[in-house]
Amino acid sequence: MKRFDPRVRLPGFFTSLFEDAVWRMKEAGQVVYLTFDDGPIPGVTPWVLDLLKKEEIKATFFCVGENVQKHPKVYQQILDSGHSVGNHTFNHLQGFKNNDQAFFANTEKAADYIDSDLFRPPHGLLKASQYNYLKKKYRIIMWDLITCDYDTRLKPEKILKNVTDFVRSGSIITFHDSEKARINLMEALPLSIQWMKEKGFRFEAIPFRQK
Repeated sequence: MKRFDPRVRLPGFFTSLFEDAVWRMKEAGQVVYLTFDDGPIPGVTPWVLDLLKKEEIKATFFCVGENVQKHPKVYQQILDSGHSVGNHTFNHLQGFKNNDQAFFANTEKAADYIDSDLFRPPHGLLKASQYNYLKKKYRIIMWDLITCDYDTRLKPEKILKNVTDFVRSGSIITFHDSEKARINLMEALPLSIQWMKEKGFRFEAIPFRQK
């Protein structure tokens, strides 16, 4: 029997606090949604794009505005490849650790570089006041399964197991195209995709629109 892991899938009482956010896509059939946080990063994001192209998969990238500012060509690669993008604040700012106005200003600064109605808060952490304000302007996308690839204490085998144990129809799956996650990502992502394809899952990007 699979042991429930609250780091990989948050318990229902937590997700109910943000009931208008999207935690899992309602789909008929075995469709899943790969998402990548914290990029774009040269040497990591282009590798992900190459793999997705090879596998004929569209995904969604929640980008940090500062990284888009630093690496506009890599960001343009994401768009040119037909993937969706979303706002992940300008400096990967955590809502709990910042006052509302600073958090809103940081999010809007990111919007100068990321033209999207999708938003994912770093670490999924928001104050109620921040959530209630931002949901009027953005479609807030959380996750159904976070792979924990960012955790350098974990081996790629554990990242793969997180996927195989917890993926289900409609899952929004979070990986990270970051330097911190590089080793786990590059080993676990191809194997995860292969396993999910063998199980009959299809992949789609989360639809976004320019604001």
